[in-house]
Amino acid sequence: MRFTLRILFLIATALLTRVVRAKGSAEHVVIVVFDGLRPDFITPQYCPNLYSLATNGVFFRRHHPAFVSTTIVNGTALATGTHPGHSGIIANSDYRQELSFTSPVASESLDTLRRGDLLSGGKYVAVDTLPEIIQAAGFHTYVAGTKGVTLLHDRGVRRTDTEAHRQSVVLGRGLVMPRATLDTLKKANDDKPFPDGFSTPNIASDHWTTRALIKGLWKRGIPKYSLLWLTDPDVTQHAKGVGSKESMDAIEASDRNLGEVLKELDDRKLRDKTDVFVVSDHGFSAAEREADIVGALKRAGLNASLKNENPEKGDVLVVPLGGAALIYVIDREEVSIRKTAAVLQQCDFTGVLFSKISIEGTFSMDQVRYDGSSKGSPDFVISMRWSGDRNENGWPGMIITTGGGRGGGTHGSLSRYDMNNTLVASGPDLKRGLISDIPSGNIDLAPTVLDILGITVPPSMDGRVLREAYAKFDGPKPLIREQRHEAIRRLGFIEWTQYLQTSTVEGSLYFDEGNGHLSFH
Repeated sequence: MRFTLRILFLIATALLTRVVRAKGSAEHVVIVVFDGLRPDFITPQYCPNLYSLATNGVFFRRHHPAFVSTTIVNGTALATGTHPGHSGIIANSDYRQELSFTSPVASESLDTLRRGDLLSGGKYVAVDTLPEIIQAAGFHTYVAGTKGVTLLHDRGVRRTDTEAHRQSVVLGRGLVMPRATLDTLKKANDDKPFPDGFSTPNIASDHWTTRALIKGLWKRGIPKYSLLWLTDPDVTQHAKGVGSKESMDAIEASDRNLGEVLKELDDRKLRDKTDVFVVSDHGFSAAEREADIVGALKRAGLNASLKNENPEKGDVLVVPLGGAALIYVIDREEVSIRKTAAVLQQCDFTGVLFSKISIEGTFSMDQVRYDGSSKGSPDFVISMRWSGDRNENGWPGMIITTGGGRGGGTHGSLSRYDMNNTLVASGPDLKRGLISDIPSGNIDLAPTVLDILGITVPPSMDGRVLREAYAKFDGPKPLIREQRHEAIRRLGFIEWTQYLQTSTVEGSLYFDEGNGHLSFH
């Protein structure tokens, strides 16, 4: 009897393991990033290679970036599987007095990375990244990007303590570590240097980076993990607008680069041994008009600026982020903090306001997974107001921006058009022809890649393994919990209302959209 029970227990355990954890069969994982690609642009007309992957693999229809929906935040989310409050990288630019007392710093610049790591004992990014974890497991990695955001994935000065470290390479906007690798990448591009001057479309730089990976680095063999980060359509959409001819040309160019990646895998007879993920860091919106946040605060009597020339207690520093902004009050002076909130809650450009301290009509930083308790966190995060109106090219999604007028494009807000981005997956471990309506996010990619490679997912990750997309998964669909949060404040005869719509799956939190409005009583 005891023997029979033991056998039954082992059978049940095996079945449960098959459902709960699928061991990947792919020998390689490749991630290709189309920076700023909205999923509604995946059509056979403009991106036939990506469309083919989406229809023959898995298309994640409800995919989400982390908020703020900008490149550096989501480059870090893709690398770490975490929200900004855990990774410590909260925006493209932020204000850190230890790095620059008077001005915000670019979060991905090499100077910021090096200084940040020196001051934090190597923890500028507070948690381990995907390449670092894979290297620690004994496998080398290649990370190549036309933007410097890739330096956040594997930013360390080249380590030599293991063979995996010695063989790993990171390329970001022409800067390569280790430096000796650069000659190989130039040879792969007909001995031409990286064309750093971005164009619209940004064809030359993206193609150089693509060839640097597949004809340069891959010449040594394809590692367990590779990442290719393309700048377009983001660069072109910023300059020319969503849906413009130039932006559609940019999507076509990125799709051609994807085609070259797939052809290289075919030529090496590795396509059926490789899981390919195509993801974007965020969605995109058209700019309706520019908001003057500093001017609105100044008219209310606050000493607000974009730079602290000679800061004093209570001064307000505004850090524009396109569809969002960070606001810092010097020395956390509470009177100025509360006055700033009241001003912003009466402005027609404010969408959603997150506050470090409890203020009526705001949401807490923790609600959007920012660490409001940390020393360097802002006093407010603002998502700008948005609508579903169409731009001059006929595409929906308009936002009021913190920089740039009508005709261009931007992102960063809680607009549903910024907060719905691209994820397509294809390969031996993935289902074929699946359109998934289960919410997913950029925070899920790192744990999924580790799971496929058979590497333990660290508890630091906020994301989940996207098992429902696995070919061998036959369990029940994950449960989805949807919530709508609201905050209201009456200011004289003006009533401020804001909302935040979220989805939760297996403990992973995604932000669907959020906005605000004013009414008069």
